[in-house]
Amino acid sequence: MPQDSVLLTPGPLSIARKTREAMLKDWGSWDSDFNQITGRIRQNILNIAHASETHECVPMQGSGTFSVEAAIGTLVPKNGHVLIPNNGAYCARMVRMCTILNRRVTQKDYADDTAVSAHDVDSWLTQDPSITHVALVYCETSAGILNPLEDIAEVVARHGKRLIIDAMSAFGALPLDARKIQFDAAIAASGKCLEGPPGMGFVVVRKEALLASQGNCHSLALDLYDQWVYMQKTTQWRYTPPTHVVAALDCAITDYLASGGRETRLKTYEHNCRELIAGMRDLGLKPFLPASIQAPIIVTFHAPSSPNYQFKAFYDAVKAKGYILYPGKLTQLETFRVGCMGQLGSSGMRGAVDAIGEVLSTL
Repeated sequence: MPQDSVLLTPGPLSIARKTREAMLKDWGSWDSDFNQITGRIRQNILNIAHASETHECVPMQGSGTFSVEAAIGTLVPKNGHVLIPNNGAYCARMVRMCTILNRRVTQKDYADDTAVSAHDVDSWLTQDPSITHVALVYCETSAGILNPLEDIAEVVARHGKRLIIDAMSAFGALPLDARKIQFDAAIAASGKCLEGPPGMGFVVVRKEALLASQGNCHSLALDLYDQWVYMQKTTQWRYTPPTHVVAALDCAITDYLASGGRETRLKTYEHNCRELIAGMRDLGLKPFLPASIQAPIIVTFHAPSSPNYQFKAFYDAVKAKGYILYPGKLTQLETFRVGCMGQLGSSGMRGAVDAIGEVLSTL
């Protein structure tokens, strides 16, 4: 049997064998043993965010985008007004969600290589008191930007507004502490820093905001309030859950906590990121972002200057050596991306850099 390729992407990730093996057992979705797994995941996620006293964890079927839309559609009332600073595709996706959901939205654009400024958010909230919510992408993986969450959260709280955090590629590695940061919702998914398989999202949502959200949602399936009420009453999911994914995520979180939790995971990703950037520089490849705003999640690189370079051929050749890269998300520059998350195998990031170097030498 051929060895699996290593996924150098922002999710799905290469996951541990033990996590994969957890998907070999079939579960009844209403069975009490399975419901205990769901409850354990919900509590562990709250513990990771230090949010047990103030928030609830509401899991949701589907990719992370389902949970982002569920959070916006449930927590922003129909007369709400959302401010979205936009420095990448996932910010833009939230803008589109608000538009489709008929929620008033104000979009403020940044360049692809610029982090959101807390000073700017302060100015915008001062200028327009009708804004009720700020929606921020913590780690914008279009380029790999780390936005200054704590500074922005302080500004939002000072203005008495509500904060919705897309923590998709951050939760479980980057700091997110509900005791220090006021937020109505932080949204993430199984196939990111917790290193489970894709297929399930979750929202860590402030209890008061959740209780006030009844009747807001545009959708039956994506109604966080309805999902939460049903789970509180029955311990069950309203509709058929991704049982194998849930069981695997439970396994992944157990290993995550046993190995040191968020601090250990962040150190691992930071090490991967440093090794990647140093190795790629030795190959003559320059990162797109300055180090000051580079998140240790995924790194965007300028494409090689060789006239022989074509991303598809480059991608296929690196894939043949056992590594799956990610295309660039930027529209005006030729780039590609390399993720720092997941199980990188015995060779680690060094193996990926060596494979890329071997391919580049053939151009």
